[in-house]
Amino acid sequence: MAFSSGNSGGPMSEINVTPLVDVMLVLLIIFMITAPMLSHKIKIDLPQPNPNIVNPENPPDPIRLQIRQDGSLYWNDTPVDELGLKAQIAVVASQSNQPELQIDADDAAQYEVVARVLSDAKGQGLTKIGFVNSN
Repeated sequence: MAFSSGNSGGPMSEINVTPLVDVMLVLLIIFMITAPMLSHKIKIDLPQPNPNIVNPENPPDPIRLQIRQDGSLYWNDTPVDELGLKAQIAVVASQSNQPELQIDADDAAQYEVVARVLSDAKGQGLTKIGFVNSN
C-alpha cells in the first residue's frame, strides 16, 4: 500500500519549513554567542597633551616646493636642480626654528621624483613636511 496525498505526481503546494527553522536556530545561536562580545570595552591609551610645549610666536614662512610633470623642481617659484635642492634643504634643516616644507606635486609627476625629495628632506633632518594641492 502506497501513501499518497491525493495528487498523482503533481507539484507540492506546501513549503517544507524544517530547513528554514534549522537555519534560523543556527543564526539565533550565533547571535546569542557573539552579542556579549560586542559589548566588551577596549582600552586605548590616548596621547595626552603636553603643557610644557610652547608654540613659536613668529613661525617662519613655509617653503613651497613644486614638482612639475616633467620632474623639474621649483623652490619658492625659483627653478632648482637636485643638488641645489639638497643644499637648500640642508640649510633649512640646520635652522633651529625650521619652516614647513610644503610639497606641491603635479598629479602627473613621477612618484620616483616625489619619493626622492621626501627621502632627501627626511635624511637632512626636516621635521615639518606637508603636501599642498594647487588645484
